[in-house]
Amino acid sequence: MKHDLIYFDNAATVWPKPESVYRFMDHFYRTQGVNPGRSGYDLAIEAGSLLTNLRLRLTKFFGGDEDAPERLIFSYNVTDALNLIIPGVFNPGDHVITTNLEHNSVIRPVNHMVRDHGCEATYLPFDAAGFINPDEVRRAIRSNTKVVIVNHGSNVIGTVQPLKEIGSICREHGLTFVVDSAQTAGIIPIRMKEMNIDVVAFTGHKALMGSMGIGGLCIRKHVEVRQVRAGGTGVRSVEPYHLEEYPWRLEFGTPNMVGVASLWAGQDWLEENDMKHVHAREMRLASKLVEGLQAIDGVQLYCCDNLQNHLSTILMNMAGVDPADVGTILDVDHNIATRTGLHCAPLVHRQLDLVENHGGVRFSVGAFNTDADVDAAIHGVSEIARWSRERAIKPAQVVPIAIAEEQPVRLRA
Repeated sequence: MKHDLIYFDNAATVWPKPESVYRFMDHFYRTQGVNPGRSGYDLAIEAGSLLTNLRLRLTKFFGGDEDAPERLIFSYNVTDALNLIIPGVFNPGDHVITTNLEHNSVIRPVNHMVRDHGCEATYLPFDAAGFINPDEVRRAIRSNTKVVIVNHGSNVIGTVQPLKEIGSICREHGLTFVVDSAQTAGIIPIRMKEMNIDVVAFTGHKALMGSMGIGGLCIRKHVEVRQVRAGGTGVRSVEPYHLEEYPWRLEFGTPNMVGVASLWAGQDWLEENDMKHVHAREMRLASKLVEGLQAIDGVQLYCCDNLQNHLSTILMNMAGVDPADVGTILDVDHNIATRTGLHCAPLVHRQLDLVENHGGVRFSVGAFNTDADVDAAIHGVSEIARWSRERAIKPAQVVPIAIAEEQPVRLRA
């Protein structure tokens, strides 16, 4: 690992994690790292207790049904969670409304339902500022519309969508409202009942401050989800079919207890530090970054003229330089980690007309970035812009050509 790396890839994975998370994960795995719910000895009961208590804690965190914490389901990550819920709530012929802001963890499962199961899908564009107009959701509703899926916070341009307004429309029309909270859980409050959200898909390794390999679903009581997998649960092993009760209905095999421990410690850290304060600090740094980048000739920013209802995720490009080259130079010459390309969200880049440009350069500010990190990023981009300008204005090479009289003349290439 590079020493003193300046890390601006928090939209992919928040790193580093709080020291308290590392310590708790290590302590738990060393002292209680056994299989929960499979046996009656003390350690198994203690491990199972942490799992059960975390279900309730996260249900409260998301504003779900506290009297049904068994509907807090654990999965590998948010992509895995969405691959449980999307085929689980669709029937052949159903219509889904989603958006151009979605990650491939929504786009691909939805497209498979369209191609393989006769479903229909409408992808709504975002406006010039990067937001979905709730009225567009209303206008897209058909007689066979069953589900609306919205990315709460874009992993590309950082805009945060109006869930409450969209949820109200869904409730009015009896539609299941699924929210992808990959970028927002742990940084933007989500209140499922207040926002009329039926399902929240979340991941642990971002702002929830947990480890990789853990995520899940928070599902309201009135939503039923079809089983799409089967396997061991450690409960009623004599049954020949997978159990229908929650949480086992959507959980399979041994849970990731190290990940569970990380989420528990992450909740402790968020309570101690107040996620609203964490977000405010990130946005202050993001505002400083935007201001600095806007002052650099040749830099173009997207959907961040106003950072209200925004995450600390900033997308930029530089005239005349491929995004991948910008990222490489920042890494090699300035020890700055960013994310370049299409960010697993091709429809965003297609709407921004960036696919041919190979996407963009994403800076995602995290809880542990500093003013010095932002200053270094602005300086690094400024140096690349200066290099690009110097390269563009170099005197053209002079090459000889022959004319009819065979007299050599020199023209600029």
